[in-house]
Amino acid sequence: MVNQIKKYFPSFFLDGYHFFLALFGAVVYFFPSRQLKVIGVTGTNGKSTVVKMLAAIFEEAGCRVAYSSSINFKIAEKETPNTLRMTMPGRLKIQKFLREAVKQRCQYAILEVTSEGIKQFRQRFISFKTAVLTNLSAEHIEAHGSFAKYRQAKLKLFKAARETHIINLDDENSKYFLELPAKKKIGYTLEGRGGTETIISGKIADVFGPGLIFLVNGKIFKLNLKGSFNIYNALAAISAALSEGISLEICRTALEKINGLPGRLEEVISRPFKVIVDYAFTPNALEKVYQAVKPKTGRLICVLGACGGGRDKWKRPVLGSLAAKYCDKVIITNEDPYDEDPGKIIEMVAVGAGNKAEKISDRRKAINFALKSGQENDVVIITGKGCEPSICLAGGKKIPWDDRQVVREEFKKL
Repeated sequence: MVNQIKKYFPSFFLDGYHFFLALFGAVVYFFPSRQLKVIGVTGTNGKSTVVKMLAAIFEEAGCRVAYSSSINFKIAEKETPNTLRMTMPGRLKIQKFLREAVKQRCQYAILEVTSEGIKQFRQRFISFKTAVLTNLSAEHIEAHGSFAKYRQAKLKLFKAARETHIINLDDENSKYFLELPAKKKIGYTLEGRGGTETIISGKIADVFGPGLIFLVNGKIFKLNLKGSFNIYNALAAISAALSEGISLEICRTALEKINGLPGRLEEVISRPFKVIVDYAFTPNALEKVYQAVKPKTGRLICVLGACGGGRDKWKRPVLGSLAAKYCDKVIITNEDPYDEDPGKIIEMVAVGAGNKAEKISDRRKAINFALKSGQENDVVIITGKGCEPSICLAGGKKIPWDDRQVVREEFKKL
């Protein structure tokens, strides 16, 4: 329906359509967010992880929690996977979700908030108490028109949440968020930066073991997660929890219980070589993932594509060049082409990868090829989809898919 409206009506009409749906959803479900403490988490990377971490902390503190992320939905004890293929649900769905959270006597609702969602007014008529910024790098540039407009969309969440702002002080874009008014501003940092009255300061102690060890205001934290970027995610969650009066000790207990997240640096095979699946599809996230999993001995073999067809074409060769920089073997394959020619997408990624590029359009065959190439001490990293349950093709068609399950199936054939 929206696509038909786009064809025949100007953009201001489409904005009105989205706004009306947002208002209609809030009215139909009686403005449910007014009965909840709503926390919005936004940024380019790390949103789902922060949502999960924060929910775990609140639950450890004895609170009833609802949350919505690109991975799943949870309302109190009930958890369901997110099969919508959109991080932030539509206006009616999100209001229904919040109403159900109220019915289940939840105190907190934690929402992963995207720039595309904000552009379509999905955040409107939701009473946000707190806004959290993870980080900001180039993404959705073609959809928004420029990086400045992309950032401006993120700023709208902070304008809506006037109670508490949680900001990554180490991000170069933090200054724009610090300018906005709020009753309480909390900044978190690993680099000792200032900018807010309250600062949650972290310090990396060890990132070379099976997990992460870091300090927060002098207290030792241990995470059963890989990737030093997850320390920033933990600091964001800790900062939001502290703003609600939850102790640092409860934060530590909750975070140490988390043993990985679906499709986020998820180790699917451990021997004779490691096979890891991750959601990363932005240059910034992909580079950090490669840095986190690159073995000291052995090769790094990667399987990658490019995020959905028809969007952010600029980053396709960038993704390819990053793969060539960090990986010993680069296999480029189909991901979510939508209505675009998947072969052309693959070629654009391959330009960046140069002579390292091995092009295999069938994703299952690409994964099989990567697994056959693996040897002892190697790491095979498959990025772009994580735990997504489908591949999106032309004409709105979807085929069931799970990178993790395909890895297990193809590994058995070796």
